[in-house]
Amino acid sequence: MNEFIDEDLYEYLLKHSSEEPEHLKKLNKETHLKILNPRMLSGHLQGRFLSLIAKIYKPKRVLEIGTYTGYSALCFSEGTEVDGEIHTIDKNEELLKIQGDYFKNCKATIKQYCGDALEIIPTINETFDLIFLDADKENYINYYNLIIDKLRVGGLIIADNVLWSGKVLKKNSKDEATKSLIEFNKLIKNDDRVHNVIIPVRDGLNLIYKN
Repeated sequence: MNEFIDEDLYEYLLKHSSEEPEHLKKLNKETHLKILNPRMLSGHLQGRFLSLIAKIYKPKRVLEIGTYTGYSALCFSEGTEVDGEIHTIDKNEELLKIQGDYFKNCKATIKQYCGDALEIIPTINETFDLIFLDADKENYINYYNLIIDKLRVGGLIIADNVLWSGKVLKKNSKDEATKSLIEFNKLIKNDDRVHNVIIPVRDGLNLIYKN
């Protein structure tokens, strides 16, 4: 999925960025063949971006809110320390098997949680280096309030879909997800605890650095 860039230019970006690893190509294809809403997958370009961030940060502890079929978790695993852990939460029990099939050969330890992230996050007694937020948009502020104290100083939150296909420009929108994302982006901008930048990769990523 590409929301903001001309398709020919997008193909140029893909052609001149690192190749999508074979196991992720396989997962990408399987997700499109078997799973509803395959556009939720991070995909090649965003996946290489997440992988690069992880390789720069070399996190020991990663928290992911919204696993889907596991593509982004596998991207983060490319940069985690050898003894690193990825804690990933999704409410869809039907996706556990496909996640597990791809996680079993991962160098990082991936801990899967199935259920309501608002209930699960407080039970995880860890401090994280990197947090990826990619679940239901209506709860982004609620998730942020739960995770900010679990992120170490100097840690990074990456929030996905923060441009919401450009709908965040519609200030009077009645759509709950759109309203939530508008308020979330405003909250981050005004939070003195963090420094952030929004970049137009796919549907928008808000990179949030904890001061």
